This record gives sequence, structure tokens and C-alpha cells, in this order.
Amino acid sequence: MKLQHLTVIFIIIILPISLILDAYIKSRIETTELQISYDTKLTGATRDAIEAFQQNTVNSSTSDLANSKIRDVLASVNTFFNAVATNFNMVGYNSDILQNYVPALVFTLYDGYYIYTPFNNVLNDTVVTDASTYQNNEKIYGLKPYIYYSCRYKTANLDVVINYSLDNYISVQGTRNGIGINNAGYLIDNVEISNGGNTVKYRGIEIEEEDMLEEYVGQTKYPYIKINGVKYYQDTDGTWFALLNGEKSKQQNLKAGDNDSAKRYYKESAEFKQWLTDNGILDLKETDAVDENGNKLNDLLDENGEAIYHFKNQNIFTYQQSNGISIEEPTSVFNEHRLAIIRRSIERNLSLAIANYNKYTTVTTDFQMPCLKEEEWDQVLNNVCMISFLQGLSIGGKIYNGYSIVANNTNEEVVTESSIYIAEKNDTLGNPGFYYRIGDTTLNTQNLTEDNYIGVFNMDFKRKSMPVTDEQTDVTQWIYYYPKPQLGSYTSIVNVTSMDKRLGDNIYEYLEQPGLEQLAKLYYTALGRERYGMYKLERNADELKQTYM
Repeated sequence: MKLQHLTVIFIIIILPISLILDAYIKSRIETTELQISYDTKLTGATRDAIEAFQQNTVNSSTSDLANSKIRDVLASVNTFFNAVATNFNMVGYNSDILQNYVPALVFTLYDGYYIYTPFNNVLNDTVVTDASTYQNNEKIYGLKPYIYYSCRYKTANLDVVINYSLDNYISVQGTRNGIGINNAGYLIDNVEISNGGNTVKYRGIEIEEEDMLEEYVGQTKYPYIKINGVKYYQDTDGTWFALLNGEKSKQQNLKAGDNDSAKRYYKESAEFKQWLTDNGILDLKETDAVDENGNKLNDLLDENGEAIYHFKNQNIFTYQQSNGISIEEPTSVFNEHRLAIIRRSIERNLSLAIANYNKYTTVTTDFQMPCLKEEEWDQVLNNVCMISFLQGLSIGGKIYNGYSIVANNTNEEVVTESSIYIAEKNDTLGNPGFYYRIGDTTLNTQNLTEDNYIGVFNMDFKRKSMPVTDEQTDVTQWIYYYPKPQLGSYTSIVNVTSMDKRLGDNIYEYLEQPGLEQLAKLYYTALGRERYGMYKLERNADELKQTYM
């Protein structure tokens, strides 16, 4: 056979294959590009939603309360769907269509989480009319009841439910020997109380009362104290007020003087430790954890069916481990167990919510919870965050099943170890000074006395707004102001270039380095003060205010 004939045969065979491969590769490239585009749009919408939540909590003095929290979360949900509609409108989807492809949204907060998903609205037929807003068995998108990070523990004489949080705060409810017990507090080791309770030390650092805190409301600086999530300001005439969504609200008179919130934080944690000891809570082991039916909890498994966390026969609430790790440190047995309980709760309830979505949707897709990576779980378990899911959209060669996780700890929900900055006390509007992240080497060269520096919650540097009415024109306008006017250090807040190499994941170990005693005092005082001032459901706000009168 001549070479020309072989060439023709080769072309006849190879050309169609080449065209098919070219079309296939082009299709795969377009599918990949479209998936990347969808991932970007979904992440952008999720980020807009969590930032909306942040802004709402910053400018709302009631954001800690249950009904206000629901309001802020629902506003964040609306932001998400508006952003999704805007981002995907270019590819032919509007918000009504896209909602059918969103099986769930999750908002993880301080001590629990909300899941936004559809449900059947069951109503009493005797009160439902054609004019009613909702009808019986109508499918409605909404928030499921708040789910706490909780676990039940059962022994021969104990049957308790322990609610966990994003830090070392827990609440205990249940029975001991058939008698009800109920208490809550922070788990903190290395606290020494002496001199009749007047001297409080934490990790060898004496925690003292502070001068009255001050910050700006508009252009005026006021002394203030924070009680159960609300800041109370002392006006120029000696009376007190709180800000109710930006407007002044007169309050009962409180005590003007030193702020002992930090001392209370550590002192009450020592009292809580004694209560846990007296009621046998410190004897609880991981193997005592049971489900709602009293069955032992199974190990947590990864996507390959391998155990990533074992419920071992070891004490959960060991205040001081044999390796020197204290209960409040990130690598303690308590913290590892806490994270496992939170993960199990979210994973279980979210899987059920997404699986049940198949009953409500008309989209021909089998909605399932994807397997989150371990680094993604680390992000979810340690932060306030939002998880969004978008599944079932066609992207050419396959079906799009995407999710996005965006964390944001710049909010009023939680005071983490990284939420405390060290600020210069020179905070006048004309000469504001600077604030620094813990670990900034600049701080190691400063005279870190209580007269020159103070630890500050990072949210106090965020811009706020309030209405101001012009007395002559009676026109009300919203103005913006900064409660703490200090500027962020470029080397640790903006660019993060001058951080101490000794600072790792454990800030407690870092602050035990020689020469950092003054920094440790500022930090521990601020951490205690801010955590003590946060809203807690178990506290009685009126009783707390009585102690400051």
C-alpha cells in the first residue's frame, strides 16, 4: 500500500478522534471555569451576609437578646439571597429560582447555631382563613429553633446536659442523686484567691481593679461600665444612660468608680471550679457522653470512615494535665472534647436538614451534605461563621454542588483570645495614639504600665453610627464615630510584619516568656473584663446591676 493511502487512512481515523477530544477538552475547561465562577459568586454572597451580621451587631445594643439575634440573622439571610440574585443574574438565575437550589444556610454563633431551611407550616385549621398570611402545610423558608452546642452525660448518680461555647464557658443543668443542679461559668486554672478574696492572681499575675473605662459617643467622651452585654455611660450630670440602637436611654444610677469586672471574672471562675468539684462534674469522662436515648456516643468519622476523634475513658474537666496544659488552653482535653461535641451536633443536624430538603424541593437533585475538609472544620468550630450551600445547578458537563464557609470574629458574639488588642491610653481625637495586636514586637520596647496602656476589645475600634437632631432645624441625621479613636498599628494590624516569632497558637505560653509580665497583666485584665461583661443567658441583668450600685 502506498504511503499516500496510509496517510489518507490515518487522517480519516485520527481527525474525528481529534475533533471529539478537542470538543471534550473545551467542554471540560468551560465547566471548570463555570464552577470557579460559581464558587466565587457563592463566596461573595456569603461574605456579604456575614458582614451584614457584623454591622448589625456593632450598631445594635440589643443584638445579644434572642429576638434581636433572630432579627440580625434574618437580615443576613436577606443579604445573602440579594447578593446571590445579583451575582447570578448575569447567568440567567433570579432569587426565586436560586432559592430552590439552596438547601440550607448555617449561622454558628457563640453557644449554638441557626439553620435556615424550608419546613411545613402546621397551623390550626380553625383559625386559618384564605386571608391568612400563611396557610396550613404551606412550605415556608425560615430559621429552625436555636440549637445549642450541648451534650448529655449520664453516670450512676449524674444525669446532666452541658452546653458548650466558642470559649471556655459552659452551663450545666440536670440532676445529681435525683436533686436538680444548675450553674454556669468559665473554666480557668491557675487562679489564686487570698487576703479574704481581695487579692486575685492569675498565672502569678495580680489582677487589680481598673480606673473607670472611657469611650466616645459621638464627639463626647463618657465613663462607662459594661454589664451583661450592655454599656452604661455616665452623663455629664451624673446620671446614666445606655444606647438603644444609637439613641440615649436613661438608666438607673450605677456606681461610679473603679471597674472590678476582671477580678470578678477570675474570682467567680474559682468559685465555679469548687461547685463543679462538689457536684462531681469533674469526674465525668468522655465515655459518659450519651445521646438523647441514653446510648453511648460513637466516634467521629471522616469521609473515609476512619475515626478522627475517640471518646476515651479520660476525664473531660481536668484543670491541670500531667503535661502542664491548663484547661483553658487550646490543646487541653476539655477543648478537644468541646470541639468534637460542637462538630458532632452541627454535622448531625445539618445532614438531616439537607437530606430532608429533598421532600420540599421540585429540583431533580439528590441534595446531600458534602464532606468538609478538616481545615474547614477548624474554621467552623473556632469562629462565628456562616456556611452556605448551593446544589443542583447545571454547569455543562456536570451538576454544581458547592458550599462556602466565611468566618468573622469581629462581632459582639464572642471574645476570643485574639480579640484583645493593647492600646495607648492617649486617645484624644486630635492625637489618638495606636493600638497593637498581641505579639507585636513594638510592645516589647514600651513602658507597658496601666498609666500608659490598656487592653481593649477589638470591636471597640469599629465605627458606629447614631442619630443627631439639630435643635434649630429639628432635622435628624445619622453621624459616624469611633468609640476608641486609636489608630491600628501598621506593623501588626494592617501588614502584620513585626510579630514576635515566639508567638504560636497558644497565647498563654507566649505570655509566660520572661520580660512579658506587664503585657500579660494588661492582656489578662482585659480578657477577664471583656468576657465578664458579655451577655450570658444564665445571668440576671437586674441582679448584676445591683452589684454596681
